[in-house]
Amino acid sequence: MISKNLNWKNRKAASTPKPFLLQPACKEALWGGQKLKEHFGKQADLDNIAESWECSTHPEGPSTVATGEHKGMLLTEVLQKHPEYLGTHPRTKGELPILVKFIDARQKLSVQVHPDDEYAKLHEQGQLGKTEMWYVLEADKDAELIYGFYRDMDSANVRKSVKYGTIERYLQKVKVRQDDVFYIPAGTVHGIGAGNLIAEVQESSNLTYRLYDYNRIDKQGQKRTLHVEKALAVADLKGQTPPRQPLRVLRYTPGSATEFLCRCKYFQVERLLLNTEDKKKLAELYTGSNSFQALLCIDGAGQLVMSDGEKLTYTKGSCIFIPANAGNLQLCGKTQFLKISC
Repeated sequence: MISKNLNWKNRKAASTPKPFLLQPACKEALWGGQKLKEHFGKQADLDNIAESWECSTHPEGPSTVATGEHKGMLLTEVLQKHPEYLGTHPRTKGELPILVKFIDARQKLSVQVHPDDEYAKLHEQGQLGKTEMWYVLEADKDAELIYGFYRDMDSANVRKSVKYGTIERYLQKVKVRQDDVFYIPAGTVHGIGAGNLIAEVQESSNLTYRLYDYNRIDKQGQKRTLHVEKALAVADLKGQTPPRQPLRVLRYTPGSATEFLCRCKYFQVERLLLNTEDKKKLAELYTGSNSFQALLCIDGAGQLVMSDGEKLTYTKGSCIFIPANAGNLQLCGKTQFLKISC
C-alpha cells in the first residue's frame, strides 16, 4: 500500500510543470545605455542595451529557456508544445498575450503612440495593439516622461508643430521618481525621458508610431522614420490630466507582502516583497489553472523551491516563467519581484 502511494505521488510530481528561467532578447538603440549590463547583469554583444525582452514570444525578440527540461528552446516553441502552461484565461487563446521588458533610457525616447487592438487588426495585418504599464526602477534627479498633451489639440496643429519642431510646447511632462507606476493605454501620446530605467509590461506587440524624434541622426547618418498620419489616426488629442500615483496597499503573508500595481483587461501586475532571512518558514507562492505567472526579479536574490524539492536560483534581473498548475511553490531570500499574470 505504501509503495502504491509513493508511486502515485511520483507520477503526480512528474506531471506537474516546473518553473524555469528565461534568457532575454536584447535590443540596441541610439538612446540606450549601459545600466542593464552594469546593474542587472545583462550580456549582449551590443554597444548598448536599450531593451531586454525578458518574457516574450514576439517574433522580433523571443525569449529563450535557460534552465530545466526545455533549456535552449525558444519560449515560443515551449508554449506551442505545451499550451496548457498558459492556463485557461480567455486572454491567452493558445498564445502568450504579454511581453515583459527592461528599458534603459540614457537619452529620451521618441514621442510616440500605439494603436489599439481594433486599429491594429484592420491596418497592421491582424497584429495586437499595445497598451502598457511602466514601473520605474531608477530615475535620475531631473528625470521625466511625456504623458499626453496638457491642452486639447487637433490634427492640423499637431502636424504643424511636428513640421516646425514646436510640439514640445504642448506635451505634458511629468516628473518621475523611483517606484512610480504609470498606466499607458493605447492611443496615449507618450515618451520616456532620459535617465529612466523602467520595467515595462505590455501587450505582445511591437507596433509604435513615431510622432516626433527631436531631429536625431542614427548610426547611418539618417533621421529615423516618422509615422505622423498613423499616429494622428490613433492618438488621443484631448488635454490629459496629470497622472496620479495609485493608492497602494500592502497585503502581508508570512515572509512576504504584496501590492497591486496595475490591473487591466490585458494583464495584472503586482509587486512582491520577499524577506525570509529571519523566518523559519519559506514564503508560499500559489499557482492555479487560470494563468501562467512571470516573476521579474527587480532586486535581491534567492531561490524558488518546487513541489518536489528542486530549487531554482534567481538573482537581480532574472525572469522566471511559472506555468499554470505548477503546484505549491516556495520562495526564500530577500527580494523584490514584479509578478505578472492575466
